[in-house]
Amino acid sequence: MSNPFEVVQGLAIEETDKSLDINTRIKNLISASPIFLFMKGTPDMPQCGFSANVIRILNHYHVGYKTFNILSDMDIREGVKQFSNWPTYPQLYVKGQLVGGNDIITELMQNGELEDILKVN
Repeated sequence: MSNPFEVVQGLAIEETDKSLDINTRIKNLISASPIFLFMKGTPDMPQCGFSANVIRILNHYHVGYKTFNILSDMDIREGVKQFSNWPTYPQLYVKGQLVGGNDIITELMQNGELEDILKVN
């Protein structure tokens, strides 16, 4: 059960045009927000512990972000792995660039670098 006092700043989005080629679809999703997360589940209901951890970290910094549930679309799920050359999820993008997955995001938070990375204004 989620904490009723926890504020989720993330917004799960869906694609508007699935007729485009896979790389265009992925680029369109990433460009939907300066901070974008491919994850399993949604911000209010993550479907794996790694995705839940990255959501907690992003919410800790009170930043706005958008997400895409890779479990809802197998083409995107497989395509993002090829696009990023990164085999696992979640995958966090900031200003269109891959920052990394759960381990890297956690490490960046612990060493104090993530706050500066997330400053997108």
